Amino acid sequence: PSIQKGMPHSFYHGRTGIVFNVNRNALGVEITKIVGNRQLRKRMHVGIEHIKKSRCNEDFLKRVRANDRKKHDAKLLGETVNCKRAPEGPKPMKMVEAKEEDVLVLAPLPFIENYF
Repeated sequence: PSIQKGMPHSFYHGRTGIVFNVNRNALGVEITKIVGNRQLRKRMHVGIEHIKKSRCNEDFLKRVRANDRKKHDAKLLGETVNCKRAPEGPKPMKMVEAKEEDVLVLAPLPFIENYF
């Protein structure tokens, strides 16, 4: 792949890839592109000013460090700790209070046969 000066094609904006080469003012990036029914590996050199480091892994790594800390502390105390994530669950119940005159009952209009 040749080294381009400008911005990558709009298809590649916001895509995540793997760096395969580092130059003075460009990075070689490998990206997968779906063409028809297959995935192609596209290699391109992109100017450094058009690239930013992906942050998609930060939450996961933070959770891993926190879980390791919890396991270490539990091991010192001789306990077991559950590090699995649990779904949030349903929200608590609410009662809706309303006056009788504020309640509006919606009903469908009666069917009228009009055969002209």
